Amino acid sequence: MNKSNKPIPEHITDFLDYCEIEKGLANKTQENYARYLKVFVKWLKKSGNDSLLPHQLTPDHIWKYRLYLSRKHKTPSGDNLKKITQNYYLVALRALLDYFTDRDITSLPSSKIKLPKGAKQETVKFLTLDQMKKLMETPDTRKKGGLRDRAIIETLFSTGLRISELVDLNRDQINFKNMDEGLELTITGKGNATRTVYFSPRALKWLKMYTDSREDTDPALFINYRSRGDTDSRRLSKRYIEQMVKKYGKLAGLPVNVTPHVLRHSYATDLLTQGVDLRTVQEFLGHKNIATTQIYTHVTSKRLKDIHKKFHGGNRLEE
Repeated sequence: MNKSNKPIPEHITDFLDYCEIEKGLANKTQENYARYLKVFVKWLKKSGNDSLLPHQLTPDHIWKYRLYLSRKHKTPSGDNLKKITQNYYLVALRALLDYFTDRDITSLPSSKIKLPKGAKQETVKFLTLDQMKKLMETPDTRKKGGLRDRAIIETLFSTGLRISELVDLNRDQINFKNMDEGLELTITGKGNATRTVYFSPRALKWLKMYTDSREDTDPALFINYRSRGDTDSRRLSKRYIEQMVKKYGKLAGLPVNVTPHVLRHSYATDLLTQGVDLRTVQEFLGHKNIATTQIYTHVTSKRLKDIHKKFHGGNRLEE
């Protein structure tokens, strides 16, 4: 290990480059790390520690920073940070300390940063199959915009795609030759990781009706129908799809604020309720770490409880 003569704030740009090049983290993750560490740098300056070197960081500094996050740092609306939100700031700082370790720079081990107890994950929101059916049947497919929207909702539920992955799809990636067998498609997702997603025959049916209705030559799979210049792509934006899904959720009278990510949760939840194991769902979703997939324990815990109740001998013994 080597003692760096650069103050901690001067390491952050190198850390973010490391996240991109060596760790292959998604742009959004890098942006979040930058935003959370900006608060840490702000605290260093406020506390007169902006020239602190990595090896000079102590558990006492971490404790005082945690007090600052808990009592002083406010949300834009002026509220104190929830414990789960405080976690995000501390996880970013942990990542920076892991970077120091990886670069043989003497510093406090990341294990010295303990996450607040009681910082429970938010409840996963998802739709039941009946609710999904209601959502799918809401767009007016007699109109070309409604037909496109139905195809988008069917695709999201069939594949579990992230919204950014959906937006990037092109028409030439979709093969309708063997519609009865569905379609396997290799995509590049978060962190440039590749995985296979699966389009059901049902999703392909709606995609074919939608693409057959188009008279343009735009390569994008999902486009808007507003008039634009010939040189501009009409590829739908993530924001448009988010607003569209939310609109149909309200029109369908669903009790959940429907987003593309809620449809991804619904996809995963449906697989788990049918008995698919967590590791397989991890592959379907493209999660790098199984811990990310474990947010669905609300499903696996109930399923295991039901299996135990049904099959374990202790539940069938007579008194």
